[in-house]
Amino acid sequence: MHVVLVEPEIPPNTGNVSRTCAISNSTLHLVEPLGFSISDRDLKRAGLDYWDQLSYYVHKDFNSVENMLGDKPFYLATTKGKHYYHEISYPKDSVLVFGKETAGLSDELLEKYQSNTIKIPMSPEFRSLNLSNSVAITLFEALRQQNFPGLLT
Repeated sequence: MHVVLVEPEIPPNTGNVSRTCAISNSTLHLVEPLGFSISDRDLKRAGLDYWDQLSYYVHKDFNSVENMLGDKPFYLATTKGKHYYHEISYPKDSVLVFGKETAGLSDELLEKYQSNTIKIPMSPEFRSLNLSNSVAITLFEALRQQNFPGLLT
């Protein structure tokens, strides 16, 4: 599986996502600009000692992600999603895309992938769920559907 964070802003969130990707054998893709340095102390602390076991890429823009992974299905997480995350049948090597903490994904990206937008159910009086929690919920549903390939169950 591939997890894409578009312009993440908060180091501990990205650190937590990196840890989740490492333990699930998923590849993390970070799309610039980042709201921190990859060497950020808080980022490394949240990711613990998993960074050297993590497969990750830093991309200059989202087009770079599309060029690298364009043959795989993309699913974009947004509170405006057309489908609940658990209603999708995720093929192996799906690309799960998440936006920055303060603004989510651009309208342009959401329009381009509108049929593959997903959301997590939540109480309507709240704006959104924490980024690292959203990644974990969605990623582990996709992995569950594939019987957790390569993971201890």
